Amino acid sequence: MLLVVTYSTAARQTLRNICRAHDAVVIRRFGRAALFETTELGAFLALRLLEKHGQDVQLAETTPFNEFEAVPDRVREAASAYEARPNASTPYAKFAVGTAHPTPEEMATREL
Repeated sequence: MLLVVTYSTAARQTLRNICRAHDAVVIRRFGRAALFETTELGAFLALRLLEKHGQDVQLAETTPFNEFEAVPDRVREAASAYEARPNASTPYAKFAVGTAHPTPEEMATREL
């Protein structure tokens, strides 16, 4: 997918117009950003925005996030256990103390 992010009012307006006129290319729209299909038309529309608005547009190629392929079981299990915690106001760092769940510091230093 192609991620298109706009940083000015004019660029956002052009993005809105493109999304309305070419909705078959748009995978999802997020206000000031959109995901386009990785087709030549998607690339053309993204590059057209970049040409017209320059630094007010940022383009990136993305891939869908597969949590089962990219994330270790211990992290998915920690997220599930944390969301099922009895006290919703307990911060994760405190919740993880004394458990087998990774600490925020451990997770912050490990790449996916």
